[in-house]
Amino acid sequence: MSRLRLYQLVSPALPVGAFSYSEGLEVLVQRGQLAEVAALEGWLIAELERGLVAIEAAALGPLMEALAQGDLPAAAELDGWLLAQREAAELRAQQRQMGRSLLQLLKDLGWPLPPAGAGAAAPGLGWSAAWAWAGVCLELEPLELIEAYLHGWVANQISAAVRLVPLGATSGQALQLRLGPLLERRARELVGADPRALWSGGVGAALAQLQHAELYSRLFRS
Repeated sequence: MSRLRLYQLVSPALPVGAFSYSEGLEVLVQRGQLAEVAALEGWLIAELERGLVAIEAAALGPLMEALAQGDLPAAAELDGWLLAQREAAELRAQQRQMGRSLLQLLKDLGWPLPPAGAGAAAPGLGWSAAWAWAGVCLELEPLELIEAYLHGWVANQISAAVRLVPLGATSGQALQLRLGPLLERRARELVGADPRALWSGGVGAALAQLQHAELYSRLFRS
């Protein structure tokens, strides 16, 4: 049953607005830096190995533990630290919007909001923390939640590339399959890692995300 719930969490039909974000890919495509599948594959591999998505994935375990124990201050502090790693205002807005949408969805489906303490307002969590709360609600294990988080991020990036490059849908699916072993390996490496001890080398991604707001014509929100 938990596996079926996990499938629902990574479904492209999940109404959180992920389809509207490219996380800087739109800038790179317009510059001609991602003009074919090999370049996109190299970009995704670099981000999975050294980008912020890996730090976010490593934070899911500690976030799940804090939220499950009702320690909202600890979860909120780590969530705020993750948001601060995002240099671009568009990316911070994305994290907050998707987090709100996921929490609202869980509430509408019958799960409670994360415990905020007596008299406290309902918490506003970013995407990673809201995803961790979904893992708590759906009774998922940290490893499978991390795998799903990485898989969902890659799937969304490939979906954006299918529309932007343009990349054929079959080529996109083939790329997702090729990245499967890397996703599995990175999830095993990150499940016990301290997110604060990791580093990000995603300088190019950060610059692309910052410059997205200056594009003359845009299809995506980031």
